Amino acid sequence: MTTLTVLSDEEAKSPLISLNPTHTVADIDPLIYGGFTEHMGRCIYGGIYDPDNKNGLITEQGYRKDVIDSILELKVPVIRYPGGNFVATYRWQDGIGPRDQRPKRPELAWLGVESNQFGTDEFIEWCRIVKTEPYICLNMGTGTLEDALAWLEYCNGDRDTHYANLRRKNGHEEPYKVKYWALGNEIWGPWQVEQATKEDYAKKAIQWAKALKLLDPSIQLILCGRDGVSDWDRYVLQQCSRYIDMHSIHFYHGDAKHYPNISGPYAAERAIQITSSLIDLARCELDLTEFPDFSRITTAPKTAHRPKICFDEWNVWDPIRAPGDKGAEELYNLSDALAVAIWLNIFIRNARDLGMATIAQSVNVISPLMTSPTGITRQTTYWPLLLFSRYMHGKTVAVHVRAGVYTGETNPKWIQSTVDIPKLDVSAALDGEWLNVAVVNVDEEHSYETELFGVAPASGDIQVFKVGGEKFNLKDVNKEGQETVSIVESTLKGENVKKFVFERHSFTLLRWKV
Repeated sequence: MTTLTVLSDEEAKSPLISLNPTHTVADIDPLIYGGFTEHMGRCIYGGIYDPDNKNGLITEQGYRKDVIDSILELKVPVIRYPGGNFVATYRWQDGIGPRDQRPKRPELAWLGVESNQFGTDEFIEWCRIVKTEPYICLNMGTGTLEDALAWLEYCNGDRDTHYANLRRKNGHEEPYKVKYWALGNEIWGPWQVEQATKEDYAKKAIQWAKALKLLDPSIQLILCGRDGVSDWDRYVLQQCSRYIDMHSIHFYHGDAKHYPNISGPYAAERAIQITSSLIDLARCELDLTEFPDFSRITTAPKTAHRPKICFDEWNVWDPIRAPGDKGAEELYNLSDALAVAIWLNIFIRNARDLGMATIAQSVNVISPLMTSPTGITRQTTYWPLLLFSRYMHGKTVAVHVRAGVYTGETNPKWIQSTVDIPKLDVSAALDGEWLNVAVVNVDEEHSYETELFGVAPASGDIQVFKVGGEKFNLKDVNKEGQETVSIVESTLKGENVKKFVFERHSFTLLRWKV
């Protein structure tokens, strides 16, 4: 939670950040640092799985070692699979068993051919290697409830039943215990095979949810939402909220101009807030029967169960710059890295409502990681993700910021008249004895000497991690063999730290023991 006092141009030259480590607001779910892998472009083949690589970069199973090392470094807690749009025509049965017997199929989401050489067993095996939880999205396009139940039985079944035994036959005796399952992907979209109305989807989702939880009551189900601000979200939540555990929303943004580019995440923050209200609306019913004269109107909870939000597709993505049907291989610059840092600040600020978030995607496709036959590049967006996943855990701390705001063009346009976009975007987290403060200075021209109220280290130095800053250009990118943008570390003496200079176009993480 962060509150903002908007300063005039003159006052904004002297901003202030105020916080108290005892003012904790909500627990931060570590699942907000999740990833996403789809059979799209080079995410799976040539990214995660590259069996034909001749440069010593793969394991015996064909998995990229450098990708494994990077995912482990990020400590990615959960990864969504296999889509995405891809899942709407995916037959999971094609991706199991002997590889030489797996059929090749036309792939309709990205108009390719799916070899099925990487499937459920390989995904689970890879998840175990990178120490992450699998999150499977069910095919509610061409797939049937019978297919979904069979997939769940194959993954989690521990009895003497057909699909559990098929998993055993394929060499996997123990159940996979996949906890997270999505009820389809973007079924509202006209690009989807088997697009549905909100009414038809809600009816179907309820029946699938009941059956899936009869088979395995331990699983968590994620409802297919839209962008968090649509009538689809309102309706499917009102119909289905008692049957599901999380509600999925998606949002991408991107702009060649810096300020419109960094304004996009604030639309996502507003979407989280609106979705939270829609969840509560779905949990209450308006009782007019007792008070027909409307003199007193009461709301009563239908259920104590309150689903959380699963932001399971988010990122900077300019489809003009990186078309999806050509692999969506974005080359991210420093402005994009600052936008990702704001996204992550937003997740910390709204931790009460978030049960999961998965950046789209994990490798090559609009990703912080790019592979080539000879190595891997950590893009500019990798570094804020690394700092957040490493340090921003525990509990959200309330922060008050006094700063100037940006008032020009935004993307989307409606954000300009909806929220204030501060020149200093801030979140804070208390992780045990460590207080972590994440600050993004989005200003293209000005560094800000900022008063810090509440910085009182118990002992030792203040650790400083910086991405970008005065020595960099907003268009700076990382390329293979040349990672221009990365993390610069330094320390400050802890005694009497009253001010700190947040450099222009930079992301800074300050942390100290309290």
